[in-house]
Amino acid sequence: MPEKSKKEKSYKVLLLGDSTVGKTCFLKRYLDDTFQDVYLSTIGFDFKFKTVTLSNGNQIKLQIWDTAGEERYRTIAKSYYKGAHGIVLIYDITNKNSFKNIKKWISQIKEELSNKISIVLVANKIDMPERIVSEEDGKNLANSMNLQIFEASARDNINVSEAFQELAEDINNKCLTVGARGTKLKKGDNEKKKCC
Repeated sequence: MPEKSKKEKSYKVLLLGDSTVGKTCFLKRYLDDTFQDVYLSTIGFDFKFKTVTLSNGNQIKLQIWDTAGEERYRTIAKSYYKGAHGIVLIYDITNKNSFKNIKKWISQIKEELSNKISIVLVANKIDMPERIVSEEDGKNLANSMNLQIFEASARDNINVSEAFQELAEDINNKCLTVGARGTKLKKGDNEKKKCC
Protein backbone atom coordinates (compact mmCIF):
# COMPACT_ATOMS: atom_id res chain seq x y z
CA MET A 1 0.00 0.00 0.00
CA PRO A 2 1.49 3.42 -0.95
CA GLU A 3 2.46 5.72 1.89
CA LYS A 4 0.10 8.60 2.50
CA SER A 5 1.82 11.72 1.19
CA LYS A 6 2.56 14.55 3.59
CA LYS A 7 0.47 17.69 3.26
CA GLU A 8 2.24 20.23 1.04
CA LYS A 9 3.47 23.37 2.76
CA SER A 10 1.79 26.46 1.38
CA TYR A 11 3.47 29.86 0.98
CA LYS A 12 2.03 33.22 -0.02
CA VAL A 13 3.83 35.06 -2.83
CA LEU A 14 3.06 38.57 -4.12
CA LEU A 15 3.80 39.95 -7.58
CA LEU A 16 4.61 43.63 -7.15
CA GLY A 17 5.69 46.45 -9.44
CA ASP A 18 4.28 49.40 -11.32
CA SER A 19 1.31 49.11 -13.65
CA THR A 20 2.10 47.67 -17.13
CA VAL A 21 5.43 46.07 -16.18
CA GLY A 22 3.97 42.69 -17.20
CA LYS A 23 3.04 41.05 -13.89
CA THR A 24 -0.05 39.30 -15.26
CA CYS A 25 1.79 38.14 -18.41
CA PHE A 26 4.65 36.87 -16.24
CA LEU A 27 2.25 34.91 -14.05
CA LYS A 28 0.26 33.49 -16.98
CA ARG A 29 3.49 32.29 -18.60
CA TYR A 30 4.50 30.59 -15.37
CA LEU A 31 1.15 28.97 -14.61
CA ASP A 32 -0.20 28.13 -18.06
CA ASP A 33 2.82 28.54 -20.36
CA THR A 34 0.79 31.01 -22.44
CA PHE A 35 1.36 34.60 -23.51
CA GLN A 36 -1.04 37.31 -24.68
CA ASP A 37 0.06 40.71 -25.96
CA VAL A 38 -2.89 42.50 -24.43
CA TYR A 39 -4.33 42.17 -20.93
CA LEU A 40 -6.69 44.47 -19.12
CA SER A 41 -4.97 46.07 -16.15
CA THR A 42 -5.44 44.08 -12.98
CA ILE A 43 -8.02 45.75 -10.76
CA GLY A 44 -7.44 44.87 -7.15
CA PHE A 45 -6.03 41.36 -6.78
CA ASP A 46 -6.23 37.84 -8.12
CA PHE A 47 -4.50 34.73 -6.86
CA LYS A 48 -3.64 31.28 -8.19
CA PHE A 49 -1.90 28.16 -6.86
CA LYS A 50 1.13 26.35 -8.22
CA THR A 51 2.88 23.27 -6.83
CA VAL A 52 6.66 23.51 -7.05
CA THR A 53 9.17 20.67 -6.75
CA LEU A 54 12.25 21.84 -4.86
CA SER A 55 15.83 20.78 -5.56
CA ASN A 56 15.64 18.40 -2.55
CA GLY A 57 12.65 16.62 -4.12
CA ASN A 58 10.08 18.02 -1.68
CA GLN A 59 7.01 19.81 -2.99
CA ILE A 60 5.53 23.07 -1.77
CA LYS A 61 2.49 25.03 -2.89
CA LEU A 62 2.76 28.68 -3.85
CA GLN A 63 -0.31 30.89 -3.49
CA ILE A 64 0.62 33.63 -5.97
CA TRP A 65 -1.14 37.00 -5.76
CA ASP A 66 -1.21 39.17 -8.89
CA THR A 67 -1.59 42.75 -7.70
CA ALA A 68 -2.61 46.03 -9.31
CA GLY A 69 0.38 48.31 -9.77
CA GLU A 70 -1.48 51.61 -10.05
CA GLU A 71 -0.74 54.17 -7.36
CA ARG A 72 -4.41 54.35 -6.26
CA TYR A 73 -4.35 50.64 -5.30
CA ARG A 74 -1.14 50.75 -3.26
CA THR A 75 -2.81 51.53 0.05
CA ILE A 76 -5.13 48.55 -0.48
CA ALA A 77 -2.12 46.43 -1.41
CA LYS A 78 -0.66 46.91 2.06
CA SER A 79 -3.43 44.80 3.59
CA TYR A 80 -2.47 41.89 1.33
CA TYR A 81 1.13 41.92 2.56
CA LYS A 82 0.08 40.18 5.77
CA GLY A 83 1.32 36.61 5.87
CA ALA A 84 3.43 36.94 2.71
CA HIS A 85 6.54 34.76 2.49
CA GLY A 86 7.92 35.93 -0.83
CA ILE A 87 7.78 38.67 -3.43
CA VAL A 88 8.50 38.77 -7.14
CA LEU A 89 9.29 42.46 -7.72
CA ILE A 90 9.11 43.37 -11.42
CA TYR A 91 10.18 46.36 -13.49
CA ASP A 92 10.02 46.95 -17.24
CA ILE A 93 13.39 47.50 -18.97
CA THR A 94 11.66 49.87 -21.44
CA ASN A 95 10.24 52.05 -18.65
CA LYS A 96 12.74 54.04 -16.58
CA ASN A 97 10.13 55.08 -13.99
CA SER A 98 9.22 51.48 -13.20
CA PHE A 99 12.92 50.91 -12.49
CA LYS A 100 13.27 54.05 -10.37
CA ASN A 101 10.20 53.04 -8.35
CA ILE A 102 11.77 49.74 -7.25
CA LYS A 103 13.30 51.56 -4.26
CA LYS A 104 9.83 52.84 -3.28
CA TRP A 105 8.43 49.31 -3.50
CA ILE A 106 11.28 47.96 -1.35
CA SER A 107 10.69 50.72 1.20
CA GLN A 108 6.98 49.86 1.37
CA ILE A 109 7.75 46.14 1.70
CA LYS A 110 10.13 46.81 4.60
CA GLU A 111 7.51 49.00 6.30
CA GLU A 112 4.83 46.33 6.11
CA LEU A 113 6.83 43.14 6.69
CA SER A 114 9.00 42.91 9.77
CA ASN A 115 10.34 39.40 9.19
CA LYS A 116 12.99 38.72 6.59
CA ILE A 117 11.01 38.06 3.44
CA SER A 118 12.33 36.39 0.28
CA ILE A 119 12.45 38.73 -2.72
CA VAL A 120 13.57 38.24 -6.31
CA LEU A 121 13.93 41.16 -8.69
CA VAL A 122 12.82 40.70 -12.30
CA ALA A 123 13.90 42.90 -15.23
CA ASN A 124 11.04 42.08 -17.60
CA LYS A 125 10.56 42.52 -21.37
CA ILE A 126 14.16 41.84 -22.46
CA ASP A 127 12.70 40.75 -25.82
CA MET A 128 11.85 44.40 -26.57
CA PRO A 129 14.31 46.28 -28.83
CA GLU A 130 13.78 49.68 -27.15
CA ARG A 131 15.68 48.91 -23.96
CA ILE A 132 16.15 51.90 -21.63
CA VAL A 133 17.34 50.30 -18.36
CA SER A 134 20.66 48.54 -18.92
CA GLU A 135 21.46 45.09 -17.57
CA GLU A 136 24.34 46.64 -15.62
CA ASP A 137 22.03 49.19 -13.94
CA GLY A 138 19.71 46.36 -12.94
CA LYS A 139 22.56 44.31 -11.49
CA ASN A 140 23.91 47.31 -9.58
CA LEU A 141 20.50 47.98 -8.04
CA ALA A 142 20.04 44.32 -7.12
CA ASN A 143 23.53 44.16 -5.55
CA SER A 144 22.89 47.33 -3.54
CA MET A 145 19.76 45.72 -2.06
CA ASN A 146 21.25 42.22 -1.78
CA LEU A 147 18.67 40.74 -4.18
CA GLN A 148 18.85 38.04 -6.82
CA ILE A 149 17.94 39.51 -10.24
CA PHE A 150 16.59 37.77 -13.33
CA GLU A 151 16.66 39.29 -16.82
CA ALA A 152 13.39 37.91 -18.15
CA SER A 153 10.82 37.84 -20.92
CA ALA A 154 7.30 36.56 -20.44
CA ARG A 155 6.83 36.67 -24.22
CA ASP A 156 9.87 34.48 -24.98
CA ASN A 157 9.65 32.47 -21.75
CA ILE A 158 13.11 33.49 -20.52
CA ASN A 159 13.85 33.09 -16.80
CA VAL A 160 10.19 32.97 -15.77
CA SER A 161 10.24 29.54 -14.11
CA GLU A 162 13.78 30.18 -12.90
CA ALA A 163 12.73 33.30 -10.96
CA PHE A 164 9.86 31.49 -9.23
CA GLN A 165 12.05 28.43 -8.54
CA GLU A 166 14.74 30.59 -6.90
CA LEU A 167 12.09 32.30 -4.79
CA ALA A 168 10.50 28.99 -3.74
CA GLU A 169 13.89 27.55 -2.72
CA ASP A 170 14.75 30.67 -0.71
CA ILE A 171 11.35 30.76 1.04
CA ASN A 172 11.62 27.10 1.97
CA ASN A 173 15.20 27.49 3.26
CA LYS A 174 14.25 30.50 5.39
CA CYS A 175 11.23 28.71 6.81
CA LEU A 176 13.43 25.82 7.89
CA THR A 177 15.60 28.16 9.96
CA VAL A 178 13.19 30.93 10.96
CA GLY A 179 10.20 30.69 13.26
CA ALA A 180 6.74 31.91 12.34
CA ARG A 181 7.39 35.33 13.87
CA GLY A 182 10.72 35.76 12.11
CA THR A 183 12.85 34.70 15.09
CA LYS A 184 15.72 32.33 14.52
CA LEU A 185 15.46 28.92 16.11
CA LYS A 186 17.83 28.33 18.98
CA LYS A 187 20.10 25.32 19.26
CA GLY A 188 18.41 22.62 21.24
CA ASP A 189 14.88 23.44 20.08
CA ASN A 190 13.34 20.00 19.81
CA GLU A 191 10.44 21.01 17.66
CA LYS A 192 10.78 23.10 14.51
CA LYS A 193 8.36 25.99 14.40
CA LYS A 194 6.19 26.20 11.34
CA CYS A 195 6.65 29.18 9.07
CA CYS A 196 3.30 29.02 7.36
